[in-house]
Amino acid sequence: MSDHDQLLVIVDPVARRSDGESVRIAKDVLSAGAEAKICLPGSPEEFARALARRGSRRPVVLGDDRALLRTVALLHRERELAAGALSLVPIGAPGALELAHGLGVPRATPAAARAVLDGSVRRLDLLVDDSDGVVLGDLEVPAPVASAAGSPTVWGTCRSLVRTLVRPAPTALAVRTHRLRVEADGVLLSDVDTPLENVTVRSIGGAAEVVVHPPAAPARHATARILTVSGPDFRYRADGRVAGPVRRRTWTVLEKAWGLTLPRG
Repeated sequence: MSDHDQLLVIVDPVARRSDGESVRIAKDVLSAGAEAKICLPGSPEEFARALARRGSRRPVVLGDDRALLRTVALLHRERELAAGALSLVPIGAPGALELAHGLGVPRATPAAARAVLDGSVRRLDLLVDDSDGVVLGDLEVPAPVASAAGSPTVWGTCRSLVRTLVRPAPTALAVRTHRLRVEADGVLLSDVDTPLENVTVRSIGGAAEVVVHPPAAPARHATARILTVSGPDFRYRADGRVAGPVRRRTWTVLEKAWGLTLPRG
């Protein structure tokens, strides 16, 4: 039996707790088609140790988007992403599987498990930031949501009521903005003197497609290998997860940096 047929099946703890039946089905399909070593880590630390000890076995993760992101991040830190391919059988709540499905992994557990055995490797781009964080799909820098300072008081409530009575009702909600410096391959797309609603980024074809959204004006588009955002403290959303606050962050596109096993065709 070849190394390609030897699998290390890592079952994420969340998958075991949320859908044990799908885990059982996936293990049965994989074990019937290959030599599969099943690993049941109980924590992220045990997950990392199991992955590091995979040897020549091909890693297969049973879990949701967070498990996929954790695996890619670990392999990136080991500088092992280029050495092989990763396989995923998505198991978890529907809302926690959108990234995997968007990358082309089948929704049904049996189909995803069969793709691990019979599929082909597709090389995908990766966005890597200057703190060694990774982004597999969408990146967004949205304007912050204003939050009330402290708990409401009687006096504050009275003042709000008075303002409501003496001022006409607004016709539309105010647009949230922030002020950031956005550079794409060194070209300035926006500076801190210009308000922005958000910045969206997606890596396609070896480059990042950057869209800057100013309020009440057409969006500005650019394509770049390196994107730098800086300014007052800001948070960003990478693959649906919020990170920050930071004052500066640079993302670099690594073309075809990692491999994911997907159905043929």
